Amino acid sequence: MINLKCINHDTEYEINNIIHLFEPYIEGDYELESVYEKNLATAKLIKEDNVIFEKQSPIDEADTELKAKKNMKLMLKETVYEVLYQLTGKAMPWGMLTGIRPTKIVHDYQKQGINEATLREKFDKVYHISQDKVDLMIEVAKAEEEILSKNKQDEISIYIGIPFCPTRCVYCSFTAYSLEAKKNHVETYLDALCKEISFIAEAQKGKPIRSLYIGGGTPTSLNEAQLERLLNHIQNVFELEQIEEYTIEAGRPDTITREKLEIMKRMNVGRISINPQSMNQKTLDAIGRHHTVEEIKEVFKIARELGHDNINMDIILGLPGEEVEDVAHTLEELKKLNPENITVHTMAIKRASRLKEELRKSDEMAYQLAQAKKIEAMLDLSQQACRSMGLNPYYMYRQKNMLGNFENVGYAKPGYECIYNVEIMEESESIIAAGAGAITKMVYQNGERIDRIANVKSLEDYITRIDEMIERKREGFMKYR
Repeated sequence: MINLKCINHDTEYEINNIIHLFEPYIEGDYELESVYEKNLATAKLIKEDNVIFEKQSPIDEADTELKAKKNMKLMLKETVYEVLYQLTGKAMPWGMLTGIRPTKIVHDYQKQGINEATLREKFDKVYHISQDKVDLMIEVAKAEEEILSKNKQDEISIYIGIPFCPTRCVYCSFTAYSLEAKKNHVETYLDALCKEISFIAEAQKGKPIRSLYIGGGTPTSLNEAQLERLLNHIQNVFELEQIEEYTIEAGRPDTITREKLEIMKRMNVGRISINPQSMNQKTLDAIGRHHTVEEIKEVFKIARELGHDNINMDIILGLPGEEVEDVAHTLEELKKLNPENITVHTMAIKRASRLKEELRKSDEMAYQLAQAKKIEAMLDLSQQACRSMGLNPYYMYRQKNMLGNFENVGYAKPGYECIYNVEIMEESESIIAAGAGAITKMVYQNGERIDRIANVKSLEDYITRIDEMIERKREGFMKYR
């Protein structure tokens, strides 16, 4: 256990995130002093009143107060990382990075005119990121730049949330409700959602929509009539003639029917997800998925027959009970299906998930240690398999409490990269979000300012307070017309 003491600075939250990375590898109790003084950052690791490891680094001068504070925080975190590395001998794959958007750092440094060689040196010497992760980060940043460079002035993207699922998976922490328990709320939810969508369409009229993404939950947990009702409403109120990308995260195969796929095709949905998470039946049963591997294959086949030519498939590495050979089997099965996108997620033990509840604190540490090496092998295998299918990494994000401190990566065939995924990660244009728990992000001044407008998470509150949700948006939109 580490007892942290911050002296002359308020970077406690960020430093605790660094400490959290090393917790599974630390035995015993230590004092950690993090000190800012005279443009120096110092970290001292103390055991029984003796300093056992110490690191001191100068802080670069800056021409603005904001940059000076960033530099100070950077070096305070770096010195703490160094002493904890000396204690444990454990190098983190992403070094001291704990944020969810690693490529944002690449874009920020490039805007400052820093070239790739200098960037690579900084990521190695200051951030302590492993070489393979630096390579991945820079490759993804270049792919993102291809997409972001085509953003137009006043352009927006739209997100629409459907917070229903047939069952709740063991690892899930999203805003999602059991369809069985909440089936009587679906129609009233759609009433409220369509009302909010109509307001957004009117308030943002004239602005080009680059991408529209319907996610969840599981959007195809709606029945055929409900899905058609929603898509008809979207088509009637939004100007979609010039839209570049229209996605429905169809998700779970047990919710997808031929008729739903026909409706999506008829309504010009150009990209869908069919997400197996694993192609191993024992795993699907263990995580609460009520479908078979054969159903995944059958739904994919029907989608192809109906002309769906841009299909994403999600998998998760580190699912309970899975070994490297299980992931290898999943990848072999996906290779036979030949989707245009594969998104590789690393398991995260999320605070609101059932898995988190099932793991006591001590068990969680042991579980993370046991999984870390397996996850690394699974990630390497996944990258090799995706590249062999002609899929290249184009977007990436990280989460807290990810097993092994790794990452999630989206792979796509050239020309099939998901625009919405890149926009939501890099926060380069406003994304207007509708639905329970949805968060609108208004982007101003080329990303220098982001205002968030949040909807309530509770399904019942969203339905009864829809006018309040609309008023929140009205005020947020008026703020910076």
